[in-house]
Amino acid sequence: MTGVPLRLLVADDHAVVRAGLRALLEGEPDLEVAAEAGTGEEAVRLAAGLTPDVVLMDLRFAGPGAGIDGIEAVRRLGVAAPGVPVVMLTSYSGRADVVRALEAGARGYVLKAGPPQELFRAVRGAAAGALGLAPEVVGELVGQVVDPGRELSGREVEVVRLLAEGLSNRAIAEALFLSEATVKTHLVRVYRKLGADNRAAAVSEAVRRGLLDLA
Repeated sequence: MTGVPLRLLVADDHAVVRAGLRALLEGEPDLEVAAEAGTGEEAVRLAAGLTPDVVLMDLRFAGPGAGIDGIEAVRRLGVAAPGVPVVMLTSYSGRADVVRALEAGARGYVLKAGPPQELFRAVRGAAAGALGLAPEVVGELVGQVVDPGRELSGREVEVVRLLAEGLSNRAIAEALFLSEATVKTHLVRVYRKLGADNRAAAVSEAVRRGLLDLA
């Protein structure tokens, strides 16, 4: 490839992992690591200042003083650095983690132990506006997409709870560090799953099902 390399921000709590990723990524002529972060908070701050082309984010920051996890960092990035795509890099491929990451706004999900080409493909895809998922992750996600069921996800319950408090879409977005568009998407799913066609009906059905306690 020719042209200006994609500028990347690598966020992981292990310095050795960050060094390995830098060496791997910078072995590609079109990729360049512009900065590294050791915590989710630092990743949000650096991304807001640098506006990299892609952020590679660890799913679970660990250890003393780790702070927020990668998924919370993705949500905050949606406010602090809107438009900057995030690829989750993790050792876990469980459906719940995949769905939570994508709902938070991640544009890719790649396993640390996967082939380097999967990582490169996810980074380039995210920069181009596509969704980059490792094959193992696709397998987890397909079941969720094909048969999502009628149960509300944890995030959807949070949205309904804020609806019950009378918050507007914008206020819900700010409270959950999401975009208004993402909140609207959650509401569409909530209405469908609850068989409701407006906010009041959704809250009422959620209370009836025991999802909310307004007492």
